[in-house]
Amino acid sequence: MSTIVRFAPSPTGRIHIGNARAALLNWLFALKTGGQFILRYDDTDVARSTQEFADGIAKDVDWLGIKPHRVEWQSKRFSRYDEVAADLKARGFLYPCYETADELDRRRKRQQARGMPPVYDRASLNLTSDEKAAFAAQGRKPHWRFKLAQKPVEWNDLIRGPVHIDTATLSDPVLVREDGTYLYTLPSVIDDIDFGITHVIRGEDHVVNTAAQIEISKAISGTLPEYAHYSLLNGADGKGLSKRLGSLSIQSFRDEGLEAMAVVSHAALLGTSDNIHPCADYSELVDNFDLGKLSRAPARFDELELRALNAKLLHLLPWDAVKDRLPYGTEAFWLAVRGNIAKLDDAKPWHDMVSADITGVVAAEDKDFIASARTVLPPAPWDGTTWKVWTEAVKTATGRKGKDLFMPLRRALTGLDHGPELAALLPLIDREKALARLS
Repeated sequence: MSTIVRFAPSPTGRIHIGNARAALLNWLFALKTGGQFILRYDDTDVARSTQEFADGIAKDVDWLGIKPHRVEWQSKRFSRYDEVAADLKARGFLYPCYETADELDRRRKRQQARGMPPVYDRASLNLTSDEKAAFAAQGRKPHWRFKLAQKPVEWNDLIRGPVHIDTATLSDPVLVREDGTYLYTLPSVIDDIDFGITHVIRGEDHVVNTAAQIEISKAISGTLPEYAHYSLLNGADGKGLSKRLGSLSIQSFRDEGLEAMAVVSHAALLGTSDNIHPCADYSELVDNFDLGKLSRAPARFDELELRALNAKLLHLLPWDAVKDRLPYGTEAFWLAVRGNIAKLDDAKPWHDMVSADITGVVAAEDKDFIASARTVLPPAPWDGTTWKVWTEAVKTATGRKGKDLFMPLRRALTGLDHGPELAALLPLIDREKALARLS
């Protein structure tokens, strides 16, 4: 049977690096196994979900190179959720509760004060018909909890190994709110069953939820997927990223000018036994992908490392990989400057330096030296050997060597004391411009 995985963002905002990691791990698993990847919008929160955010997520996913085989919307499946909820109510798996949020909060605090775990005490299971009618007369509408079996739930997690959770230690989860809207859990379980999801790959913050979801799946008589829970991300300071994820959106990385494959490489290799390194395309990532390589220890995400990885990737890219995004330059130009840029836009100043009429920088003590260098400038045409021929001639004419020779020439030709190798730049500047800059 073909594997089927899903990435299920809520269109209430843009996706961030943590979301991207979830999407990429599922996408790589699908590619590795020849399976399918479903993009499912968890948009049951109709008030907060917007088409604008959904379009933004689609754009981010596409930028990352992920091509969903199917796209699904939970907001189009409410009738299916209603059908399943009605069945669960009829069979006693969903039961009505009338406590307000304040009442539940006070109850939890009393339990904690007594040294008891703040687990829902199932008081609503003992309500009589008259008591329920009295609540209804007060205008109270029930929320609906799933009645857990209160017994151990076990599964073999593809990352964490054997997992054992006793649902007697958990509160019966609320699946339906007072207004009849659904929380995440029930629609997610129903969709996983209906769409034939074979593997659920997600963060370890869902481990406890998985125990409840397994029980709900069994109550619906659904086939259980396999589960894999990976570690969450910490920042460079070792602290969680939850409060900073807004500034780590995929949109912000794209707007900053980072390469998609740099973000992909970093997110896909974080927390694995593989070294983080730039991958120009998905082929290497797919070939080496293995859920068993993911560590249970928190993965460390460092924005500086991502930017350094972006530079390393650019330094490796051939002209064909960038030419459609550079409205200027040639292959020779790209090969000359790629080792000196951190983002693709950084190539533009070097192009301006090569092509524009600029005035070189010549120190007073170097004027005679530059004048001598100008007189031995080789004739055109120029190629990759011209720089060496010229500097050997300058060395003979002036007696200078090393930094005392090369640095004044660089400043005179480029106006800078750093940059790409002049052996590659000189033919791009051409002889006429060089003569003018050496004047």
